[in-house]
Amino acid sequence: MIPLQSVCLLFVALGALAVVLARDVVRQAILFSIYGFSLVALFVIFQAPDVALSALVVGGIAYPLVLVGAIARVAAQRKRE
Repeated sequence: MIPLQSVCLLFVALGALAVVLARDVVRQAILFSIYGFSLVALFVIFQAPDVALSALVVGGIAYPLVLVGAIARVAAQRKRE
């Protein structure tokens, strides 16, 4: 394993740990997006560009965007009540 792969695996592991340990839901969504981008880098380094592209769309953009939208909607609903 080359050193670049090892460093990238370390970033992915630390990113996953940060997502799990985050208490605030918005912070967790932001950290999940960063974790998704680190996975994309890992897939590119391991020469899997097709998986990297799908991880970029889903893990880096779509899922965090949907999650933040749902949080905002719940917060607005709580304000009305």
